[in-house]
Amino acid sequence: MPPQIAWLFELLARGGPIVAVLLGMSILSLSIVLVKWRQFARARLRRLGGCEAALRDAQGGDRAAALARLDADPHPAARVLEAALADGPEDPALRREEVARVGQAQLGALESSFRGLETVASLAPLLGLLGTVIGMIRAFMQLETARGPVEPALLAGGIWEALLTTAVGLAVAIPTSAALAWLESEVDRVRRAMGDLATRALSSRPEPPQVAALPQRDPIAV
Repeated sequence: MPPQIAWLFELLARGGPIVAVLLGMSILSLSIVLVKWRQFARARLRRLGGCEAALRDAQGGDRAAALARLDADPHPAARVLEAALADGPEDPALRREEVARVGQAQLGALESSFRGLETVASLAPLLGLLGTVIGMIRAFMQLETARGPVEPALLAGGIWEALLTTAVGLAVAIPTSAALAWLESEVDRVRRAMGDLATRALSSRPEPPQVAALPQRDPIAV
């Protein structure tokens, strides 16, 4: 058996079920991070050139070319621009609501599974602390039942095995928190880009023609 695998089994044996749960949480956290990284990479979140070019086309009067360019762009902001430039309600307030709805849907897709990372980051240290407390209780129970002088090695061994779960919990929580902070920063960048592009697109649309009010006749006049 490779030494790394043997060390892992020894860690599980000494840490008990709480370490096994923490290792499972670390696998879950890593899986979520890899899935989100692939999602962000496929969406090309840092490439706004296509959206900027589409907005220039729309401002130049070629809305068909702008929509065609946006259709081929996987960036979430492209969906927001499509909602701002496509045919729809002429009322500016209704169009802004539609653009906001599309933007929230895109941001929700980007933020999916964030709650799982938040749960791992918050629960892992608490589980580690719980394992340490349980381990310390067991160590002192063994000392209480021991007869004769207490061996320092017995006390030290019980304490370090108890502290093992705290170390594992922190080792799971720290990289999970760092990965979550990075993912949230990427989503915040997309949110700001969506707001900027949507504002510029909506301000460039021509206002709907105003219907002149017909003069009202006096019903009393003959």
